[in-house]
Amino acid sequence: ASVVQIGTFSSVSFTVLASGRPQHSRSPRPVLLKSRREMPVDMNGYWKMISNENFEEYMKALDVNVAIRKIALLLKPDKDIVHDGDHLIIKTLSTFKNYNMDFYVGKEFEEDLLGVDDRKCMTTINWEGDKLVCVQKGEIEGRGWTQWVEGDELHLELRAKGAVCKQVFKKT
Repeated sequence: ASVVQIGTFSSVSFTVLASGRPQHSRSPRPVLLKSRREMPVDMNGYWKMISNENFEEYMKALDVNVAIRKIALLLKPDKDIVHDGDHLIIKTLSTFKNYNMDFYVGKEFEEDLLGVDDRKCMTTINWEGDKLVCVQKGEIEGRGWTQWVEGDELHLELRAKGAVCKQVFKKT
């Protein structure tokens, strides 16, 4: 029977026999490619801020002091995002302060928000459809964020004490 290679996925070569039956190099059984449920959207990349609505109200809800709020309002931070499976690293980069989040989707962790509002909280981030949804349990009620991609834009909605900040970043 003639064989045609149709592609490679994670070091496994997939072929189709002339009969139309798929085969691959590791096992004689057919293999179903499962979708990466943990990462339904590709957020990898470098993203530059293009809008930042209601950021001051959000910072007030976090009790950020007025001097830091005034400086933060002048900044346009970038996001550098790397993910592999259910592991994400989100770096928020600015000329004033940088903040790094390194986490696994679905696993609660203690987040140290030193440099943001200098608090600690228990954080869990999960996929809800195509959106990453973060819940931060601690001193601030209703704290968390939702992040999603639309085309070449990354949307981030920050929440705390009823205040909502909407940020948009463009992929570079």
